[in-house]
Amino acid sequence: MGGVEDPGRLAAFREALGEWNCGGFIVWKKRPSEWLEKNLEGYSTELVGKLMCDFELAGGEIDETVETRPDYKNMYEFHHDFRFEINGRKIYIETVLDITRTGPTITVVNMHDQ
Repeated sequence: MGGVEDPGRLAAFREALGEWNCGGFIVWKKRPSEWLEKNLEGYSTELVGKLMCDFELAGGEIDETVETRPDYKNMYEFHHDFRFEINGRKIYIETVLDITRTGPTITVVNMHDQ
């Protein structure tokens, strides 16, 4: 595990995170969205997107892991993980990054206690 080293990917993450309050830049899969709703009362996907942005702006490291899982390795070279506290709980948020001609999108694919 290590941080995002590629300047282009890091810039794309920063761009998408900076748009946390606009739809379509941070997208949530059903499973992590449901986990958030059940486990962190009062926290919305939008608010967690802001917390992800705040984490990165404060110097928090986004872990970059080579994707090896059969269902994903043909679609994504890496997955990216956020690890920080929310309301006193250590939380793990797994994401994938898509960079298209219309801009970057972060998809939250998993979320749970660390």
